Order: sequence, then structure tokens, then C-alpha cells
Amino acid sequence: MNLSLYLLTVLIWGTTWIALKLQLGVVAIPVSIVYRFALAGLILFAVLLLTRKLQAMNRRGHRLCLAQGVCLFCVNFICFLSASQWIASGLIAVVFSTATLWNALNARLFFGQKIAANVLGGGALGLAGLGLLFWPELSHHAASRETLYGLGLALLGTLCFSAGNLLSSMQQKAGLKPMTTNAWGMMYGAGMLAVFCVLAGVPFTLDWSTRYIGSLLYLVVPGSVIAFTAYLTLVGRMGPERAAYCTVLFPLVALNVSAAVEGYQWTPPALLGLLAVMAGNVLVFRKPRARVAPGVPRSV
Repeated sequence: MNLSLYLLTVLIWGTTWIALKLQLGVVAIPVSIVYRFALAGLILFAVLLLTRKLQAMNRRGHRLCLAQGVCLFCVNFICFLSASQWIASGLIAVVFSTATLWNALNARLFFGQKIAANVLGGGALGLAGLGLLFWPELSHHAASRETLYGLGLALLGTLCFSAGNLLSSMQQKAGLKPMTTNAWGMMYGAGMLAVFCVLAGVPFTLDWSTRYIGSLLYLVVPGSVIAFTAYLTLVGRMGPERAAYCTVLFPLVALNVSAAVEGYQWTPPALLGLLAVMAGNVLVFRKPRARVAPGVPRSV
């Protein structure tokens, strides 16, 4: 059962990046995000109400959900969708996989948690891998500016995602389950973005093409409802560290989909860079071995 949930999460979240790319066109980027998370939030609320698992929250909980909505279901996806205008969706997935490093750095900054040596080593390896992945694009001066824009936005979106993770951690420590906080966070994020669109005069158009509606439904149901549920179930069964290995495989799936759909071309530096990013993530997740005192026999 755990293997099925693991593969489901990897396959869905490894392919949502190309669905994000398919959202570009007639509908403005903020409006597409409003549609996605308003629908996903409504579905989550319906499930929670039907199963009577919707938890009550105090004002502090709602404030944190509001902040979580900004980080996880609003600003970060604006960054990811905007970045996909300039760089391949598979490359965005690779940048996103570095969230493990930013989680460790933010935990140190805000919670005072010590950063292990393996996290620093894995982060350095991952950043070097990103440099190799983007080198073919950066080496062409005509496209370097657009590539840098896309890379910067993808990194900013990943930082927002990391901040949302810390907020979710605070909520869970207070006894609130992710399903409830995600439902509220999605609605808050979609609501705030909808208000912004109205004030900014962004039209709420809808593209009725099969491409847009199909990608929207994929992002709403599998991408937001099913994948989050599968991932959070894994977190409960396997623990967050083992469940987070999913992010190591996301780029592999996303880049292969990008090669098939967007014409992304593998190069030796890009392949080496992907391997470096994945190895860096594995190193970040690896637990350091406990030291054994002299004269104490090791368990067998």
C-alpha cells in the first residue's frame, strides 16, 4: 500500500509541471490559480464535512492558514507559472526539489535548529547541479536574460513553498491536521488572489478548450486533492523524512515528460547536473550515523 501511494505521488507531482505549462494562454496566470485552488478547496471541504473530520480552529490557526495560503497556494504558483514562460517545466521541477535545502535553512533561521553537515554538503551539491543543468541555456547569451528570469522566479516560488512548510509544521504542532489547514489555506489563497484580480482589473475569463479544461481538472483533482492526500498519508505512515524522498524522483519524471512534450534536449552537463541535484537531495535526507562510544559493542 505504501509503495502504491509513493508511486502515485511521484507520478502525479512529477507531471503537474507540464499541466502548469498548458495553463498559459488565454486565461491570466492569477485567474488560473484562483480556479485551481478554489475548486480544490471546495472539494476538500466537502470531503471533510462528509467524513466529519473538519477541525475547529481559533484565530491564531486562521491567521496561520491565511499566511499558508499566501505562501503555498498563491505566490509560489504565480512564480512557477510565470517561470514556465521562459524555462522548461522539467527544469522548474528540478529547482523545486531543492526545497529540502531551503527547509533546513529556514528551520535554522526561524526555529534555531542546527543544520547538519550532510545538509550543507547536499545543498552545495544540489546548487552545483542546478548550475550544470542551466549551463546550456546560460551559455547562449541571447537567451540568458530570460533564463535568469525563469530561474529566479522558480527559486522564489520554492522559497515560498518552504515557508509554507514551516507554517504547516507550526499548525501540526498545535494539533491541526494538514487536511483541514490545506482546505482553509487553499480557500484563503484563492480568495486573496481573486480580490487582487478584481482590484487590478484582471478579467475572469475561461478558456473552454480541451487543453485548458483538461489541465485544470488534472491540477485540481489529482494534483491538489489526490496527491496531497497520498503524500500526507505517507507522512503519517513512514514519517516525513522517508516520505520526502518523493521529491528526489520528481525531476526525473518531469524532465522526461518535458523532453517528450516541450522538446527539451538532454545534454551531458544537464544529465550530470540532474544526477548531482538528486544525489544532493539524498544526502540531505540521510540521517547521520550515531556515534558508538569506545568499548561499547555494536548491535547486530
